[in-house]
Amino acid sequence: MMISNNMRIGGLVSGMDIDSLVGDLMKAERIPMQKMEQDQTWMTWQRDAYREMNTKLSEFQNLFSDMKLSSTYESKITSSSQSDAVTATAGPQAQDGSYSVEVSALASKATNVSQGGISADGEKIDPSKALKDQPFKNNLVTGPLEFSYFNEAGEQAVSVTVNDTDTLNDVFGKINEASDGAVRGFYDANSDKVFLERTDSGNFNDGDMFLGAEIGFNGGTASGFFTDTLNIKNGTQQPDGSWVKNEVGGTDATFKYNGIEMTSKSNSYDLGGVKLQFTNTTNGAATINVQNDDDALMDKITAFVDKYNEVIETVTEKTSEERFRDYPPLTKEQREEMSESEIELWEEKSQSGTLRNDQILARGLSGMRTAWYSDVNTGDPNFNLLADLGITTSSNYRDNGKLEIDPAKLREEIQNDPGKVKEILSNSSEGDSRGLINRVEDQLKNVMSRITDKAGNEFRTGQQYTMGRQLESMEDRIGDFERRLQQTENRYWDQFTQMEKAIQRMNQQSSYMMQQFGGGGQ
Repeated sequence: MMISNNMRIGGLVSGMDIDSLVGDLMKAERIPMQKMEQDQTWMTWQRDAYREMNTKLSEFQNLFSDMKLSSTYESKITSSSQSDAVTATAGPQAQDGSYSVEVSALASKATNVSQGGISADGEKIDPSKALKDQPFKNNLVTGPLEFSYFNEAGEQAVSVTVNDTDTLNDVFGKINEASDGAVRGFYDANSDKVFLERTDSGNFNDGDMFLGAEIGFNGGTASGFFTDTLNIKNGTQQPDGSWVKNEVGGTDATFKYNGIEMTSKSNSYDLGGVKLQFTNTTNGAATINVQNDDDALMDKITAFVDKYNEVIETVTEKTSEERFRDYPPLTKEQREEMSESEIELWEEKSQSGTLRNDQILARGLSGMRTAWYSDVNTGDPNFNLLADLGITTSSNYRDNGKLEIDPAKLREEIQNDPGKVKEILSNSSEGDSRGLINRVEDQLKNVMSRITDKAGNEFRTGQQYTMGRQLESMEDRIGDFERRLQQTENRYWDQFTQMEKAIQRMNQQSSYMMQQFGGGGQ
């Protein structure tokens, strides 16, 4: 048999297991590539660990915005002796103290209604059908429809057009749109009446126009759809010739604040940062108490410190985590030889220590500690440190700088002057008067930015962060090495093929010589 130059001979002539020999040689050749793949896997784990750390730091950063708000330190709590009639909420500018509020009347919305049913022949109106097909008791008046409503600016004239092809609901929609939502209408099938009402409460028409109605019309053709078709009128004439307004409501709330008579167009009133809400008349005067919400501020500061301590614990744990160098990332071949439980136990150790002794995190932690320890220029040398609020660093070195709160001391300072507490913790100015929380946030942002520059995030491509560029470079090197391995394998096979050919030639020559010697003996 002749051996082709393109054939891979697996020891047909020599009897050697060439496949195994080449396989063993290539295993040795692949050792550097396996190391590169393990390095690539390790760096991927390290990148993911950085990103996970940035996620935890971001959770902590979310608390900063609330801790920098003035309202956090000036939160108020209110109570009412008649909470079923009047309640209150207080803004930061509200003064602490007790307020007397006596509500004698609630504000109401003006409402007018059809004088009697509007259907005829016992058949009710269908507000979704065309007006020309409705059984109105009185004549259907279409064309221009004009009316007025009143607000803080006085009389507001409204004009719409009623077509006989419109539905009653269409007309209500036109009225609401033309009045900018100030007037709405609806049909009640049970009473067979149309209701027309203001959407805002209060008395805005103090004069005699339209008998003082909040929704009025002059009569005649321009308001005939109201007065004739729907039987809604400004008033009813009495036997003595006088007129009585049909509209109900449109009144102001009346109340006494600390004995002073006051009115409101709505059932709420904002007075000096205290917003009163009326739901009923009071039985005499109700007492409204306003005071600082010490518990709310205590809870927010405590939650912030707890989260900071959690960050300290997480960073310390990751930077001191043991690295097991005898447990490198598993190769594909190694995985195939192991059980799932063995793989899990191995990777638990191999993934340990990805951020051990990391300098970005260590320096960031140190920067935040330094920020807490610094003093703030408050103008009072006796009240310018975190410790002055009852918040100190743990004396246990194992806590790595965790903060501890003296609840009694912190509550005392909050009760004495929450403004001074804010001055130490939160002040966005630059320089030595900058608040401690602002300084800690500066350090935190710097750490997160450096981690992002190194490990990237979901929004950055591989070329936009350091480890991404390194991983792509590793991928290129692995690709180049794989091509070289293929060339090496081809070379081994070529060499063994040449060996097989040489052995074949020697065998042929030996056979020929044996034939010659054998022939000469005859």
